[in-house]
Amino acid sequence: MARIIGVLLVAAVLGACSAVKLAYNNLPEVSYWWLDAYLDFDGSQTPKVRDELAQLWAWHRQNELPRVVGLLQEAQAMAPGDVTAAEACRMADQIRERLLAVTERAEPAGTELALSLTEAQLLQLERKYAKNNAEYRKNWLNRSAAEVHEKRYEKYLDRLEDFYGRLTPEQRDLVRRQVAQSAFDPRLIDAGRRRRQQEALELLRGFNATKPPAAEARAAIRAYVMRMANPPPGPQQGLLQEGCRNLAALHNTTSASQRERGVRRLQAYQDDLQQLAMAAR
Repeated sequence: MARIIGVLLVAAVLGACSAVKLAYNNLPEVSYWWLDAYLDFDGSQTPKVRDELAQLWAWHRQNELPRVVGLLQEAQAMAPGDVTAAEACRMADQIRERLLAVTERAEPAGTELALSLTEAQLLQLERKYAKNNAEYRKNWLNRSAAEVHEKRYEKYLDRLEDFYGRLTPEQRDLVRRQVAQSAFDPRLIDAGRRRRQQEALELLRGFNATKPPAAEARAAIRAYVMRMANPPPGPQQGLLQEGCRNLAALHNTTSASQRERGVRRLQAYQDDLQQLAMAAR
């Protein structure tokens, strides 16, 4: 659920989704089916997982949505003026903090589920990882450098124009240069993903073999999450900082009308999320 909420948070800030309200209301169901594709829940796990997801969603709606609204208000205050890379990264850090709050809330239920997984379910998880890796290879590794640049350019441009409206030729040229100069390397990304997958499988298989106390398992899960949330200096951290610089540079070229469109988009998301939060009271 944290991963899906993360997608919605980024959508709310960058304007990449036009149905946040509808998507948020369906989070428990979407999260269940997303998880089931990885773990193939059995009859005893299904009702428990559904109940825990519903409780997590209710908690998020009551406690976290007001904080997300606060982030949107902060973004609205920033949007009319120029921004620095540091300010963009600070916003990204605040989004990360909200995601970590979800994972912390989910730790007890997540630990219980992790300790209940069978070897057959871990094999399903391994197969799902392999499928994801094959899809990643198809989308990124089996393309030429020029094709990778074009794919990234189109994705980045779509997000930006959904938020700001149509970019000028000069702004599009800037985006192209940013993509061409990027440190993004799909091979490094793939290697990092595979390392995290292997670490997760080893962690869960260790639980399956040794049946550690819940407190010990929970601490191990938290350590794994924090390693992902706080990558050491290297390619991943460099890409995060690069993204902040690129977003700030592009934003600072936008016109008053483009910034006004961004503010309106943020206000629309804020209105939707405020309605959702008030409905929880």
